[in-house]
Amino acid sequence: MNYILFDGTVREALLPFTFTRPVADIRIGILTIREKWEKYLGYTTTTVTEEYLSEKFPMVEMENNVMINASFLPTASLVEKIKSLQVNQAIFAGETVIAFYTTETQEEVDFDSYEIIEHEEVGLTVEHTWDIFSKNDAALREDFELLTADRKSQPIPKSVNVIAPENIFIEEGAKLEFVTLNAATGPIYIGANSEIMEGSVIRGPFALCESGRVKLATKVYGATTVGPHSVIGGEVNNSVLFGYSNKGHDGFLGNSVLGEWCNIGADSNNSNLKNNYEPVKLWSYETENFAQTGLQFCGLMMGDHSKCGINTMFNTGTVVGVSANIFGSGFPRNFVPSFSWGGASGFTTYQTNKAFQTAKIVMARRNVEFTEVDAKILEAVFEETKKYRKE
Repeated sequence: MNYILFDGTVREALLPFTFTRPVADIRIGILTIREKWEKYLGYTTTTVTEEYLSEKFPMVEMENNVMINASFLPTASLVEKIKSLQVNQAIFAGETVIAFYTTETQEEVDFDSYEIIEHEEVGLTVEHTWDIFSKNDAALREDFELLTADRKSQPIPKSVNVIAPENIFIEEGAKLEFVTLNAATGPIYIGANSEIMEGSVIRGPFALCESGRVKLATKVYGATTVGPHSVIGGEVNNSVLFGYSNKGHDGFLGNSVLGEWCNIGADSNNSNLKNNYEPVKLWSYETENFAQTGLQFCGLMMGDHSKCGINTMFNTGTVVGVSANIFGSGFPRNFVPSFSWGGASGFTTYQTNKAFQTAKIVMARRNVEFTEVDAKILEAVFEETKKYRKE
């Protein structure tokens, strides 16, 4: 069977992260949503997404296809239902379609003509940016079980202080000595060829993905994911780094999400709690207004390729778009549009030629090429977000 993941109705609510990727390629837990589905299904998947993303994330349609809403995370029972789908059948959760069967010759999908299968299991969904960190605890535990089932961990080095070693899994090539791991509060996953440097103290649930690094004497609280090739240091709490991003120095990052190729300057901090303890509002691209998260703790949402200089201060509930460059004293406003250059004293437009030059240098350091396809995607984001900038 051919499985295709589609963005559904949540794409705009998940900006700025979906400016540069389909919903399926958001990381939550240890794996991306796509990686989860592929492990459960036993098949590779393709994507229906925005046209400007389709060259990098193409759709492959075959004679028979099952379309899956990528905002739903897989469970064993849901996957069983999806694998059993037949022609003209669809799975719904209330009014929302989860999956449906379609054929290459089918000109349109009319759910009125479909047999509807109700799915009542309460599983994890990703419908808002803040879901990525607020549901990371549950997603990480599920991924840990998925990745470690019937497998044996590498041995925990003798110099490591450890609580609940049965909840720790170390992949081959990982390096860690003279660190403290407390997995009594949740599982700890240490990916292949990653490194945790001496003096670090980590409480689970925690995931350090392949080739990630934890710098000297880092303090990590639970429900944190450090994506592939990412670096953390200082103090980190309940945050998700998608991949290839750096928060490598002292300073606090809490209840936050960083996309790919982000860099947080030394001694930078974000607030994750308002002084009056009220629920946090966060900029929504969907409504083009500030949305009530219902959360008391909510920090920084930073899109791909954005950077901040040393000693940057982010207010509670700040959203930074794609390819923004932030520096200077004081708090920048809590919505920074994509391709903005500046800080609390004001912003100008960060022109694409300069942004692309930086991206090429940054990516080359990790032996990754900044391609023409990447440039086209960022050009599209630049045009789409013009209305938010003072040109």
